[in-house]
Amino acid sequence: MAEEIELKTAPADFRFPTTNQTRHCFTRYIEFHRCVASKGEESGECDKFAKYYRSLCPGEWVEKWNEQRETGTFPGPL
Repeated sequence: MAEEIELKTAPADFRFPTTNQTRHCFTRYIEFHRCVASKGEESGECDKFAKYYRSLCPGEWVEKWNEQRETGTFPGPL
């Protein structure tokens, strides 16, 4: 019997009421990295933010933002 896969995305957030989820994606990415900075990479408390931004953000954006963070040119408040 094939294993059933359950697909989920980030929960609805009243801060982002429109169908354009660009800002929602960016905010969740920043929330994840702020959480990791304050609680450490080993903390499981940040996992939910990782799931959220990974389900909302295109992979190309995440790759670019990761490169920008590494080079110190990321435009967001971390």
